[in-house]
Amino acid sequence: MRHGTPHASDAHQGHHSADHTHGGGGSSWAMAARATLHCLTGCAIGEILGMTIGTALGWDNVRTMVLAIALAFLFGYSLTLRSVMSSGLGLRPAVRIALAADTVSIAVMELIDNGVIALWPGAMDAHLSDGMFWAVLAIALAAAFVVTTPVNKWMIGRGKGHAVVHGHGH
Repeated sequence: MRHGTPHASDAHQGHHSADHTHGGGGSSWAMAARATLHCLTGCAIGEILGMTIGTALGWDNVRTMVLAIALAFLFGYSLTLRSVMSSGLGLRPAVRIALAADTVSIAVMELIDNGVIALWPGAMDAHLSDGMFWAVLAIALAAAFVVTTPVNKWMIGRGKGHAVVHGHGH
């Protein structure tokens, strides 16, 4: 994407009410979708901000993508941190929980959304003011959501990912 063309942001897993299917290790699709939507929110904020900054500074695609991905992880983790710390947990344990809960989800989302943008003809050359930029970004984010939701369901069902967050009241 030329000078900050946003790529579809990855969805980050979020904090959700525990709606396990059988109270044990299973997880519902609704729970996985909420985790993925939360993750996607943080990723989208970070990616759009990164693309905007990269464009404003006149950076090339690679530097802009690196910034956007870094900010996607930062905002994804930050949303989880805010939620976990609101339950009274200190910063150090909250950071460990955020890393455990969101890393795989954010990574999968970033891979899918940036992959869609990189492979979409003309998307890397689109500018923030182009309708194509926003259309491809929306498609890439939707694809990231669809691919990441089953990953989150699998992880939650095994007590990983956002299941860790649920263990702390979120």
